[in-house]
Amino acid sequence: MKTFSIAVLEGDGIGPEITREAVKVLRAIEPIAGVSFDLRFAPFGGQAWFDHGTSFPAETMAICDASDAILKGPIGLGTEASRRIPVNEQPERAGLLPMRKRYNTYANFRPVYLPPELCHFSPLRKERIPNGIDIMMIRELVGGLYFGEKEEGRNEAGGRYVKETLEYTALQIRRILHTGFQEARKRKGLLHSVHKSNVLLSSVLWNEVVDEVAPEYPDVRVEHIIVDAAATALVLRPETFDVMVMENMFGDILSDLAGGILGSLGLMPSACVGTEKSYYEPSHGSAPDIAGRGTANPYSMIGSVALMLEKSFEMDDAARRVWDALRAVFAAGHVTADLAAPEERGKALGTAAFGDLVVAALKS
Repeated sequence: MKTFSIAVLEGDGIGPEITREAVKVLRAIEPIAGVSFDLRFAPFGGQAWFDHGTSFPAETMAICDASDAILKGPIGLGTEASRRIPVNEQPERAGLLPMRKRYNTYANFRPVYLPPELCHFSPLRKERIPNGIDIMMIRELVGGLYFGEKEEGRNEAGGRYVKETLEYTALQIRRILHTGFQEARKRKGLLHSVHKSNVLLSSVLWNEVVDEVAPEYPDVRVEHIIVDAAATALVLRPETFDVMVMENMFGDILSDLAGGILGSLGLMPSACVGTEKSYYEPSHGSAPDIAGRGTANPYSMIGSVALMLEKSFEMDDAARRVWDALRAVFAAGHVTADLAAPEERGKALGTAAFGDLVVAALKS
């Protein structure tokens, strides 16, 4: 029996709650697929800073280094607790970005998916999305403004200032573009390249590299779109998109907008794929305001398991079964609190109940 080792980083807030449901699904997959998952739990995030003095402890690095893939919950604590962590040691800066850099997870896949029978979850009018929503957003994850040099201080007049550098190399751009073109080739053969070349020189270089790479994929049609126009079109004409590729900050913002048109960021899993190792996480935050209530939607965490099965373990059939099980739970009329209309909230599924139904659907 083949064994895969997985570093499980539960994170903060609702992270441990939704991670428990992801673990249920992994255990249900084992007998179905004839595999074994060696789950290695490790601290990571804001609470890890309080417990270990760092958001990304050395023991966690060692466990991640030795694992085949990483399953990561959302990180970040409430406002008061976060203020007690020094700015440069907060989990996003001192945990998440170093993880991306350590494993060179340069390609972020965020499926934006809502089948026609679930269109009532979307705030968009049904006539705008008669066939549902099915977009793959691909975001460059280890370059750009988030990873550039940062400086803060006071100028000669005594005023405070900050300086942050947006830097990309042609190599970084080319690498993520190949990922985008390859994904578009598997789907409908359409790639939207998102940029801001009317203002940013980094986008001018981006477009030049698009022109260099595109001839290698004659079966893929390229559409250029400025990021502001892309934001508008995602709301007004989401059916025009299939695969979208973009730089780091654009992807961060547009993928959250995409969660909005689905009806909840709770429907947004993600894969962060590196050259040798990948990690998988929900696109949403840790929601400390509802932590411990058992009401969080675990869809994004379970969907991240499906992406891990596909991209790290080449278990495509098992991944499809997880997606089908998730869809079946909603199609049966069940709803979680984040997706419930006010009159339905009393009947909304809790976190554990949703996970149990997904496992039941997997086994049926």
